[in-house]
Amino acid sequence: MTRIQRKKRETILDAALEVFSAEGFRGATLDRIAAEAGLSKPNLLYYYPSKEAVFQELMGGLLATWLDPLKAMDPKGDPRSEIMAYVRRKLEMSRDFPRESRLFANEIVRGAPTLGPVLETDLKTLVHEKAAVIRDWMHAGRIAPCDPVHLIFSIWALTQHYADFDVQVRAVLGHDDPFPGAEQHLETLFARLLGDTTA
Repeated sequence: MTRIQRKKRETILDAALEVFSAEGFRGATLDRIAAEAGLSKPNLLYYYPSKEAVFQELMGGLLATWLDPLKAMDPKGDPRSEIMAYVRRKLEMSRDFPRESRLFANEIVRGAPTLGPVLETDLKTLVHEKAAVIRDWMHAGRIAPCDPVHLIFSIWALTQHYADFDVQVRAVLGHDDPFPGAEQHLETLFARLLGDTTA
């Protein structure tokens, strides 16, 4: 693939991300994606034969990006530092990649027709692997006990909320940037959950 072809594919994927995250899969059309990319529909079809093909490539790249922060949790690290770093990174992703977060949420709400097999294999394996690490930390008395899988679910819910429900958050807060307050709140919340009584 030439540099120009790679650049065109990147342009199409960025346009598709904008359209899918705003319109959902059903509401998105190839015509709309082509217009967003500044291309003709035939030009887009040269690179991707269908809406489904564009969506599948987007979702594949997105899931890899989404899992990287959890993969980075180091079993040899300090438990509180590792978990809090994960919380911060997930919140940063909501701030920096809100379209990607909404696209992922839309896929899950649709029943994960594209990502279902990956969620049941790669994602499940990774979550259980990291839950075992967290459980070991708990058994060693290094952090307070709780259900480690539900801890990970809670981190997802409380960080991705700021991207997926951005309109609601900003309606309540006005035009203030929600992320500094969110970071401080989540730091305190999870520190206390993990047994830091000074937080």
